[in-house]
Amino acid sequence: MADDGVLERMAEEAERTGKINLPESTESSEQGTADTQTPPEAAPESDEAIIARLAALPALQYDRERTKAAKAMGVRPATLDAIVKAARGDEDKAERLPFGTVEPWHEPIQPAMLLSEIAHTIRRFIVLEPWQADAAALWVAFTHFADVVEVAPLAIINAPEKACGKSQLLTVFGRMVCRPLPAANSSAAFLFRAVEQWTPTVLIDEADTFIRDNEELKGLVNAGHTRANAYVGRVVGEDLQPKLFNVWGAKALAGIALEKHLPDATLSRAIVFNMRRKLPGETVERLRHAEAGMFERITSRLARFAEDYADEVRAVRPALPDALSDREQDNWEPLLAIAGCAGPEWVARATHAALKLSGVANAAQSAGNELLADIQHVFESKRADKISMADLVAALVEDEEAAWATWNKGRPLTPRQLGRMLAGYGIKSKPVRVGYEVSKGFESEQFADAFSRYLAPPPENAQFSVTSLQATEYKASGVTAQSVTPPDSHKQVTPKPAPLLGCNRVTEKTPILGEGGKGALDGEL
Repeated sequence: MADDGVLERMAEEAERTGKINLPESTESSEQGTADTQTPPEAAPESDEAIIARLAALPALQYDRERTKAAKAMGVRPATLDAIVKAARGDEDKAERLPFGTVEPWHEPIQPAMLLSEIAHTIRRFIVLEPWQADAAALWVAFTHFADVVEVAPLAIINAPEKACGKSQLLTVFGRMVCRPLPAANSSAAFLFRAVEQWTPTVLIDEADTFIRDNEELKGLVNAGHTRANAYVGRVVGEDLQPKLFNVWGAKALAGIALEKHLPDATLSRAIVFNMRRKLPGETVERLRHAEAGMFERITSRLARFAEDYADEVRAVRPALPDALSDREQDNWEPLLAIAGCAGPEWVARATHAALKLSGVANAAQSAGNELLADIQHVFESKRADKISMADLVAALVEDEEAAWATWNKGRPLTPRQLGRMLAGYGIKSKPVRVGYEVSKGFESEQFADAFSRYLAPPPENAQFSVTSLQATEYKASGVTAQSVTPPDSHKQVTPKPAPLLGCNRVTEKTPILGEGGKGALDGEL
């Protein structure tokens, strides 16, 4: 309250000026000042601060704020996503890896003992021939050396029917390979990004249904075979930017009758494991009963193997069997290089496995190769040096079980289709005289070059003997040995001529996928 003196001074002031000025208490004056002042504006948040704040948010909260933040920064949400992803860094990536980190074994390992243990472990749970298990052990080891080799052979696990152990073998692979990524029914977009970011070992089950009609995945699988060409181009993002995906890495596929569902290009890039259903007398252990920590110990030793021998595998150029084709030699080179680290015995075992699984008698045939082989058979069986187009087509479609009887959408091969297929080999029909008639046809000499280039030579021309080639019976001379021959090979044996194919045309054809001399129609795939 104002005192009397103050009121008198106010009255005097009012008389003089004609205005009444009411006094304000100190408290109210201060409050009024505070109420009328405008608070200072906060400094705008910098782009760096916004990105740091968004990168620290959980995924759900970030999704709620990304559009508003992108608008405030004047960028598209997709651009902001990429910036925030980069800001999160490697730590965030490590948290989302689909496989664990493997610590290398604490002491040096013996490669021969490790590979033998892996082969033995595989046969504990899967019905396989010894050379198949050896090849499987080498392929498992190869996945740990993928960073230092130039070729990544596929592992194709093929079975004629269900219950042959194909998925089980793929599962066993998954327990020992480097960075396993099961990918059954995964989208192509996921696999392209996962392979580029993590360089995993991709494990695809049910490939007969999952991949056969998926051209995107076929491109990923085929392009990742060699490091130099392991790139696939795609258009990505809202603005359709071109991007090259690195698809290099190890991949294993399992399925039923994959020779029918995978292209020749894929089969030629693979080491094929043909499975069979076990007999009543054959027994294997249940995978779920494996000792605790067994696979972890094997994987840790494989990591140490790769750590200690990476430079040796990178530098070595192993001797490759001449009986293998160029592509087959490419497939087996990294496996034979790894075998060389384990000594002469494993070089012999690896060579034996290569010849059994990928030799000329077991090579996959393309449609063109099969056509050439059947035409060669026609000339030999008819003992002719020329043939008309009509007679050649009739001979090809005569066998109802051959591909040519139903080649044209269930109807027989036509002369026009035959001409187009042969044109790729530089072979064209011309007028030929057969008997008293002249008609379009071929002379046998027109096929000589194609036969020699594309058809397998007789087995006796091979420089590597596969008879009784067992590592337990002998030792090879070393990694650079030019041939692997058992001790009793000095015995004189009269060479047999190449067999004529007139006795049983079906069973004497080269099988598409197989391990023995019989074809798929004999019940052995």
